[in-house]
Amino acid sequence: MSRRGLLLFAAMCVIWGVPYLLIRVAVGEISPATLVFVRTAIAAVILLPFVLARGGWRSIGGRWPAVVAFATVEVAAPWFFLSSAEQHITSALAGLLISAVPLVGVVIATALGNREHLGLASMSGLLVGLVGVALIVGFDLRASDATALVEIALVVVGYSLGPAILSRYLSDVPSVTVIGIALTLCALAYAPAAALQWPHAIPSLSVLGSVAVLAVLCTAVAFLLFFALIAEIGPVRATVITYVNPAVAAILGVAVLHESFTLGMGLGFVLVLAGSTLATRRQIRAPEAGLRSPEVQPGEAL
Repeated sequence: MSRRGLLLFAAMCVIWGVPYLLIRVAVGEISPATLVFVRTAIAAVILLPFVLARGGWRSIGGRWPAVVAFATVEVAAPWFFLSSAEQHITSALAGLLISAVPLVGVVIATALGNREHLGLASMSGLLVGLVGVALIVGFDLRASDATALVEIALVVVGYSLGPAILSRYLSDVPSVTVIGIALTLCALAYAPAAALQWPHAIPSLSVLGSVAVLAVLCTAVAFLLFFALIAEIGPVRATVITYVNPAVAAILGVAVLHESFTLGMGLGFVLVLAGSTLATRRQIRAPEAGLRSPEVQPGEAL
């Protein structure tokens, strides 16, 4: 890996591990809908010039249903449910549970007809990962809010469906165009709710700072850096950050917010990583024409 690639990789590991902490701080004073609106609106304004430079919405053509579906399952629903859940559970726990995205991604890929993950190793990986998720939840006595856990489950499903929609229906559309338009649609959708729930008093500096960093650095800049990382080291190696982000989220939650980190959470996270590695690994096939290594498709986090 080049020095530039290494720097981009390290930056993304941190930048996409920070949002859990910032969301936890922000929802202490503003509603989840307001947070999603401000985050998507600011990021959309920053990214729209890049979208226009690449042809704007004309490149979408007749694939608007796919764009709307992607915006819904990758941004609108997950960001709201994650913000809502973090009003009741710690940012560390939320980040660790999101690490199950690659596992659910394998299940979704298999349901859509991909049979690459039906081997013993993949099935074993799913089982190990499931045990890991159970350990993360079961050993944290404060994770008793069933609604919050259901919301995190919906986030995981959404983050798993998004890349599937992107690769199947929008693979030939510039990534920055898809993301920029998705953020714009979400901002427009959440504007009415944000207007009704707008805070009556100016939030504290910590909340304002959290929202600003979340929108500018962790959304707009992060996507641009992620696209640069993909161009530098390829999409497969770039998605390894998926396995690092939850650990960063847990460390920040413990260090900054003094959240608890139990033995069960640590062991569970290790099992989820091990299960994800097994579940997303594809076997090398030997076609009649010779040996060929199939393309790898690990889970992707946003």
